[in-house]
Amino acid sequence: MNQDHRVNLGKIAPELYRAVVSLDGQVTQRARAAGLADGFVHLLRLRASQINHCAYCVRMHSRDALAAGESSDRISVLPAWRETQYFTDKERAALELTEAVTLVAHDQIPETVYAEAAEVLSSEEIAAVEWLAIQMNLWNRIAIASRYPVGP
Repeated sequence: MNQDHRVNLGKIAPELYRAVVSLDGQVTQRARAAGLADGFVHLLRLRASQINHCAYCVRMHSRDALAAGESSDRISVLPAWRETQYFTDKERAALELTEAVTLVAHDQIPETVYAEAAEVLSSEEIAAVEWLAIQMNLWNRIAIASRYPVGP
């Protein structure tokens, strides 16, 4: 596929790209401050990217999750996490919330998702998960709109 016609948003508007990078750093720090493990943060980013079909980010966060100590099993079963016993109650709530934020156009964010999250996650953890999902959705849209190449 010829991608020469795609505008690379980071190159055309580097000041905006740098602002997104800066926000990403703040979101990552918020996740750490809330006690979210780096590896699991990459799984949350990966899950949003899977839903958005962002190949560039799926590959990147799969690699990052492995590098951060996540198991290949947890990465492999992530699209079907509900059907596994690989995730704790807190992780399951975070995955559910990430999916709801990512799919906001389909069903807003159901109150049931918040209620279930609030049963096992602190307000700080909920905020961190939501910011991670929002940030990852932003990155997915940048990568998809710019059609970042993904080759072997």
